[in-house]
Amino acid sequence: MWETLEGYIQPGTEEERLVREVDLDRLPRHIAVIMDGNGRWALQKGLPRIEGHRAGSESVREIAEASARLGIKVLTLYAFSKENWKRPRQEVLRLWRLLREFLKTEGRVFRENELRLRVIGERSGIPRLALKDLERVEKATAANRRMTLILALNYGGRAEIVSAVRRILKGGRTLPRDLDEDRFAEFLDTAGIPDPDLLIRTSGELRVSNFLLWQIAYSEIWITPVLWPDFRRKDLFRAVVDFQKRDRRFGDIHPETGGQA
Repeated sequence: MWETLEGYIQPGTEEERLVREVDLDRLPRHIAVIMDGNGRWALQKGLPRIEGHRAGSESVREIAEASARLGIKVLTLYAFSKENWKRPRQEVLRLWRLLREFLKTEGRVFRENELRLRVIGERSGIPRLALKDLERVEKATAANRRMTLILALNYGGRAEIVSAVRRILKGGRTLPRDLDEDRFAEFLDTAGIPDPDLLIRTSGELRVSNFLLWQIAYSEIWITPVLWPDFRRKDLFRAVVDFQKRDRRFGDIHPETGGQA
């Protein structure tokens, strides 16, 4: 891992201090992020909301690269929820345009970091040109194995669960006695992907916003007041360090105390 960070992390900085605290044997396999605060960031600076989203795309680039260099295997970003369609039409159109710009200009990040792109959410609702670009990058990066970058687009956790049930009923091959949690997970958008070990939410809000409701059942949650456009790799490293200090029991008892404390 240090080889991948050489020349990337400046010696003597807080970033280096945090990285050296990271236990490489206990990295979260999957980090999911609720990227919140773009609008407030723009408002605080007297800028149009779209400029907050544009600044947020720089955070996407940096966190994707930092995650890959650190050794994270899966990074899921909540990029556009089903509820986001309620926003002003012009803002929504610009968001999809901004996504297309990101996909066209950040090819270097995908190539140099061997990132594989995967999209979850209802594709039928994604604008045609944006979907075309997404599927182009998905195809071009399909063989990359260093890290999978998942973009949740036109996504809602409840809608995903309902869609999974519909697939089960439509298939007609799964009997009630054969349906357990593992089998059900095979029908989710994230089939084949490990559940998030760590869920990060920026901007300080204390809710999960209909994101990966099934998958985050035992995720550790890390909330920061930092707005997404200001979220940088040092914040990511800080979240990982905090994650590694936690005692993950998955409902079991603590082996030393014999209790929950």
